Amino acid sequence: MTSKPTARRWAEMRRAEFVDALASNPVVVVPVGSIEQHGPHCPVDVDVSIPTFIADQASTLVRDFPLIVAPTVPFGFTHYNQGFPGTITLQLETFISLVSEVCAGIHRNGFHRIILLNGHGGNHHPIRAIATKLAEQNVYVIAISHWDLMTEEMIAWGDADNGIGHAGEWETSLQLYLRPHLVDRSVEVAEDWEPSVDPAFASFARFAERRRETPNGVMGDPTVATAEKGQRYVDLASQRLADLASAFHRHPVRDYFHADRSGSA
Repeated sequence: MTSKPTARRWAEMRRAEFVDALASNPVVVVPVGSIEQHGPHCPVDVDVSIPTFIADQASTLVRDFPLIVAPTVPFGFTHYNQGFPGTITLQLETFISLVSEVCAGIHRNGFHRIILLNGHGGNHHPIRAIATKLAEQNVYVIAISHWDLMTEEMIAWGDADNGIGHAGEWETSLQLYLRPHLVDRSVEVAEDWEPSVDPAFASFARFAERRRETPNGVMGDPTVATAEKGQRYVDLASQRLADLASAFHRHPVRDYFHADRSGSA
């Protein structure tokens, strides 16, 4: 009987394994999440569990080079969820510094192909700012959220929600697949949220983050969620992440600084 491949996790590797991995143009995925309320029915680590699992599964799909999963950054930028208990947020500057330093540390170890895989809406724009900040240090990362890999499928496969939402159809489906014992379907509620000052300006006049929560902290309809949708999502997102990592593996490492950094000409 063939054993199922296991993810290659940074935290479980020994020192010599890092040296061996560097010989094969490795790619490192850094899952980034958030600890925050997810309605009355889901656990507060939804945004941690999803990118971590997708990264782990993608790591098992890659055979010709090391796809290494770094320790997940569990805390994110989620001040707007503090109206409900269970939420832990970082200040924006702290979040940017933390993730930037994690990536810079990975880079200093010689791993120059890094993918930030985000699972929290509030981190979506900050991780792109982090990528820009790191580029100033000659560290180049690809920054994405897991739903970037699944935009068309959420529209085609969804019964109610066309996007990732918050504790709605898709996040609940993912939890029903990954950790059904942590979902209490008896208290599910569907809710919606309007992000603009006026529908006439909705295409551009938006608040930076949610200005208020819905009454139950949900965006979308969890009542139509299924474990089958969650598995379908995870399987395709993991394959697409593996494909992205493979393309990154083949791509030359960016290096815009060519001068001798010792100071000599």
